[in-house]
Amino acid sequence: MSDLNPILELFRSYASKEAQTVEELPTSGSNRRYFRITGPEGSVIAVEGTCVEENKAFIALSRHFRSKGLNVPEVYAVSGDSLRYLQQDLGDEILFNHLAPGRERGSLSKEEKDILMKTISALPAIQFKGAEGFDFSVCYPQQEFDARMISFDQNYFKYCFLKATGLEFSEIKLDEDFRKMSEVLLRNASDTFMYRDFQSRNVMIRDGDPWFIDFQGGRKGPVYYDVASFIWQAKADYSESLKAELIDAYLEALKEFQSISREEFLATLRHFVLFRTLQVLGAYGFRGYFEKKPHFLQSVPYAMANLKRLLAEPFAEYPYLTEILGSLTRMPELTEIKQDKLEVEIYSFAFKKGIPNDASGNGGGYVFDCRALENPGKFEHYRHFNGLDGEVIKFMEDEGGVFRFLDNVYSLADAHVQRYIERKFTHLMFSFGCTGGQHRSVYCAQHLAEHIARKFNVKVLLHHRELGLEQDF
Repeated sequence: MSDLNPILELFRSYASKEAQTVEELPTSGSNRRYFRITGPEGSVIAVEGTCVEENKAFIALSRHFRSKGLNVPEVYAVSGDSLRYLQQDLGDEILFNHLAPGRERGSLSKEEKDILMKTISALPAIQFKGAEGFDFSVCYPQQEFDARMISFDQNYFKYCFLKATGLEFSEIKLDEDFRKMSEVLLRNASDTFMYRDFQSRNVMIRDGDPWFIDFQGGRKGPVYYDVASFIWQAKADYSESLKAELIDAYLEALKEFQSISREEFLATLRHFVLFRTLQVLGAYGFRGYFEKKPHFLQSVPYAMANLKRLLAEPFAEYPYLTEILGSLTRMPELTEIKQDKLEVEIYSFAFKKGIPNDASGNGGGYVFDCRALENPGKFEHYRHFNGLDGEVIKFMEDEGGVFRFLDNVYSLADAHVQRYIERKFTHLMFSFGCTGGQHRSVYCAQHLAEHIARKFNVKVLLHHRELGLEQDF
């Protein structure tokens, strides 16, 4: 963890008290870091960003939105260099996770559906009230949805996703359709606020109401973009009937600010759904193919399913693009939803050579320190053996402390593996360290791998790093 002194000093200046606890919270791909700081009067969220302009955009938007009565976190304090700020703690309940039981069942409960409708019904107020009197010049990286932004996202799709699939295409023909798409989208310019990333992972549930976060990339733009982002979010996997209900709920709330027929709204919306899908596929391609984070590619089949349904009514305006996208939706490697088993990686290692790196991109897992166990390596007789050899195994088991140690490890591991299976996660990592990575850590890693392989239907990959040995179960 990097130096926390600037964050703790900001909290001290705001609260006039010392922090009692500091917990770093998980992030989802941005360079911002989040910390929950607890003091005598309660908790706040500290944010540390690397981009001053982006931080200033969020702070300005949050303060403006709150002045309009919108449910966004209050910003309590900002550091002098604007790299850090403290905001209201909205808890941990994210709408996407809140709806997980419904996705598992294949249908939402009344309560789950109600909060979803409440969320989409709040969007027009954000778009219209959020724009009233706001100075869009503070928005970052740009203040308005324009031709340049459209071109950036089209090229994001072309270079980070389409080219990576290996599908042959004409860049000239594709560019002609991209220009036509830009013209269609820009016909619907308006002075409303465009959230840019309005989706269920950016909605918190607090006391039964939706609260909105991560709008720092917002700017002036058409209302259709956010509707497309929310309802066609790839992994949300809403049914067509539910999508129709969400659109109706949005249009009902929109009446307070603007009158438009459902037919006219839908005719325009489908172009933004197509554009947003291209942008999302570009992001999945960049994160998956180029940043080597395979979990992003797991969302591609869901986006392809959305695309296939959308193309059931071809886009006459973009004949070549429609042809290319149709080819993508017929590629099995892009459309098959893989139900991969949980992969558990287990390492033995020497602390002096560093803790093993998690290459999955997920982070997390456990690191166990075996150095409290009796060390056979301090005796000359055992120095030429390792934790897989009978002599070392007998030494450790005769001493007995390793059994108590592993019983505790097994208890933690069993609960964690079971929960990851239930939540359909794909990667979990356990690492055991000792002085040389030869005896105690090897014994423990080997036994945990065998234990998990016996008990669960998962893939186990065992790495004895310092011995240069690997084993699959």
